[in-house]
Amino acid sequence: MSKIRVVAAIATIVVGAALTVAVATTTATAAACATAWSASTVYTGGQTASHNGRNWSAKWWTQNESPGSASVWADQGSCGGTTTPPSTSTTSTTPPASCNHPAWVQGQFYAAGSVVRYTDGKYYVAEHDNPGYDPVVSTWYWDPYTKCGTTTPPTSTTTSTPPLPGSFVVTEAQFNQMFPSRNPFYTYNGLTAALKAYPGFANTGSDTVKRQEAAAFLANVNHETGGLVHIVEQNQANYPHYCDTSQPYGCPAGQAAYYGRGPIQLSWNFNYKAAGDALGLPLLTNPSLVQTDASVAWQTGLWYWNTQNGPGTMTPHNAMVNGHGFGQTIRSINGSLECDGRNPAQVQSRVNAYQRFTGILGVQPGNNLSC
Repeated sequence: MSKIRVVAAIATIVVGAALTVAVATTTATAAACATAWSASTVYTGGQTASHNGRNWSAKWWTQNESPGSASVWADQGSCGGTTTPPSTSTTSTTPPASCNHPAWVQGQFYAAGSVVRYTDGKYYVAEHDNPGYDPVVSTWYWDPYTKCGTTTPPTSTTTSTPPLPGSFVVTEAQFNQMFPSRNPFYTYNGLTAALKAYPGFANTGSDTVKRQEAAAFLANVNHETGGLVHIVEQNQANYPHYCDTSQPYGCPAGQAAYYGRGPIQLSWNFNYKAAGDALGLPLLTNPSLVQTDASVAWQTGLWYWNTQNGPGTMTPHNAMVNGHGFGQTIRSINGSLECDGRNPAQVQSRVNAYQRFTGILGVQPGNNLSC
C-alpha cells in the first residue's frame, strides 16, 4: 500500500471585497515498480510484475496472459511516480498494513494458523494444514478470520471466481460428443456446478493448457467409468475390502460401504473422509452421496485431480499446468498398476481417449503422453 504525504497550505486574504484562496495540493508517493511483465516469462503464485504503471501479483501459474486482462493477476496498486488519489473515495480498497495478508492461491500448501485473503475480500484462517483447499468450500480446514474485517476487491481486475455454467472450456455439445453413451446421472450441469470447488481447474495458464487439462481429466474419467457409463464399481466382491479399520474413525457407514463411486471411482474410507473434509460434505457417514448427487460425484473427481498425488509425485492438475504431460496424470491415478510396462494396454486406452478429446477441443495433445 502506498504511503501518503500530504502538504497543505491554505491561506485566506481579505482585501476590501476581494477574497483570495490558495488551494491545498495533495500528492501520493506510489510504491516502487516490480520487474516489468514479460509475455515469455512463466510466473507462479505469489510472483509479481509491473505493467502499465501498476504492480500485479500472480495467483497461480501463468504465461503470456497480460496483467489487467486475465483473472490470474491480482492488482497490487499503482507504482512509480506520483498520483492524485480520487477525491470521491473515502474507503481503502486494500487491507490495512496490520491485516495485509496474502491472497489465497489454489493448490498452495497452508499450515494451520495461516491467514489468507479470499477473492470475496474476506479473510480466512487455516484450522488444519491443507494443500490449498478453497476456504469457502472446505470449511473443516478453514474458519472465517474476523480480526481484519472485509476489504473491497480492486475494481480494475477480475477475481478468480469460479467459472459460470457455460464458460467451461468444454461446451455441452463437445461433452456429449465425448460421451455419446453416458449414463444420464453424469450431467454436464453437474460438472459445471462442481467447478466452484476448484476454480483453478481448466482455468489456469494459456487457452491451450486449459483445454489440455480438461481433456486429460475427462480422458481419465472416460477410462475409469467405461465412457461415463458406470457410477459404482462393478466388482461387488471387492466392496468389503475398502474399510481400513486401523483408522480412528473406522467405517461408520458399514464395512462394505466405501466401494468405488463417481467419475474417478472414489474408494476406501480414508479417501471418503479426506474428500468429505475438503469439500465440507459428510461423505464418511453418507458415502452414497457420491452416487446420488451428480455435483457431489464430480466434486470428488475434481478433489482427487487437484489435490492428490496418488502413486505419482504430483497432482494431475500440476502435471498438466506445469508441462509434465498427460503420462504423469496416469501415474498419479493408477501408476502402480499400469505404468512402467505393468499394463501398457490400459495406458494406451487412456492415451487414445486423451488424443480424441484434444481433437474435439481443437488443441495439440503435447508431449509425454505415456508413463
